[in-house]
Amino acid sequence: MATPKPPIKKILLVDDSKTELHFLSDLLEKRGYTIRTAENGEEAMRRLAEETPDLILMDVVMPGQNGFQLTRAITRDPRFVNVPVIMCTSKNQETDKVWGMRQGARDYIVKPVDADELVAKIKAFD
Repeated sequence: MATPKPPIKKILLVDDSKTELHFLSDLLEKRGYTIRTAENGEEAMRRLAEETPDLILMDVVMPGQNGFQLTRAITRDPRFVNVPVIMCTSKNQETDKVWGMRQGARDYIVKPVDADELVAKIKAFD
């Protein structure tokens, strides 16, 4: 019998908007999650090297490496293959969602996020 996976506790937020990072951090910390943040792909990879999160919330539109490229890099890295990525973006076209899932994302949520919907999506990985 497989050991049950522990619930999601540590979340890495990747977004170039300080406003979004603050909003999402506040929202999730109030629900008991431990949040770390990164404002770009380079910083996200540093955070991942320091500590593996239980889940990643990933913006798409960022300077440098975008969220699609970063999601592909993370989900194809054997060290992080078991860390689910949820795309969290203002890009609301079906083609964006399909492309995000093809890059390895496990779910997709459109900004502005509904707090209950976001938490439900996170809890789906518990």
